[in-house]
Amino acid sequence: MAVHKNKQIFSSKSKIYVAGHKGLVGSAIVRRLRESGYENILGRTHAQLDLCNQKAVSEFFQKEKPDYVFQAAAKVGGIHANNTCPADFIYQNILIQTNIIDAAYRAGVERLLFLGSSCVYPRLCTQPIKEEYLLTGPLEKTNEPYAVAKIAGIKMCESYNRQYGTRYVSVMPTNLYGPNDNFDLETAHVLPALLRKIHEADESGNAQVQIWGSGKPRREFLYVDDLASACIYIMEREDFTDLINIGYGEDISISELAGLIKEIIGYKGEFIFDRTKPDGTPQKLLDISKLKMLGWNASINLQNGIKETYEWYLRNKQYL
Repeated sequence: MAVHKNKQIFSSKSKIYVAGHKGLVGSAIVRRLRESGYENILGRTHAQLDLCNQKAVSEFFQKEKPDYVFQAAAKVGGIHANNTCPADFIYQNILIQTNIIDAAYRAGVERLLFLGSSCVYPRLCTQPIKEEYLLTGPLEKTNEPYAVAKIAGIKMCESYNRQYGTRYVSVMPTNLYGPNDNFDLETAHVLPALLRKIHEADESGNAQVQIWGSGKPRREFLYVDDLASACIYIMEREDFTDLINIGYGEDISISELAGLIKEIIGYKGEFIFDRTKPDGTPQKLLDISKLKMLGWNASINLQNGIKETYEWYLRNKQYL
């Protein structure tokens, strides 16, 4: 039985481990923590710590004894990546989160935030999606293995809270984008993939851009720095352990999103929608009333967020 520390104020000196600190979400959390005055932040690259290795993760936690943990490490990708490598998505994500959650408990960490995903909800959910809709219907087949892994993480946090008295919290973010996103066209999510495709078409003078699916599905997008702000806001409320959605509160169709990116880039060509490719879930809009009741709202709208992301992409594309 692990011996847990007494409750303490989340202070600037608290030792905070951000798992996945180089990724889209983790890097945003680190930026936000530093902006907020938190100084003692731990991060380990994959070369330094293989999160799929239970022994290595356990030894890291026993040595470092972090006070707080943001579990933002995961294998992620879009429809193509999920369809192509389903075994990798379920296996690696279950290993990563299981090793971190259990090692955190055994090292005496009482406060951990687990990053889930809106794909945990049933495919044909009533919109907007409330937290209580979890496990009320079949999942979207194209990312079911990833969703099942994330559901296991949610239930693991709930179970450790119930059995061991920990104060772990699971957050369900909507579709994310921003600096440090994945722009690889084989594995990227829809927004960075569209941004890169349209930029390259504009740069090369290509008059057409092909887009997967019909363009009709609707998605909600949240700038990743807003997500980081929400995660820290929730983490600082130490007795809050409910499952909670994090979103912007509005959605947009894929065709409308492509049009917005086209306008920002200044592309003059046209879109061809490949209806032989899967659309995925028809609509995913999260109910964020619980988050609003806590007193938090997003501050970066989609147009400004895409502009920021595009500027970051232009500065960094030679390294991607």
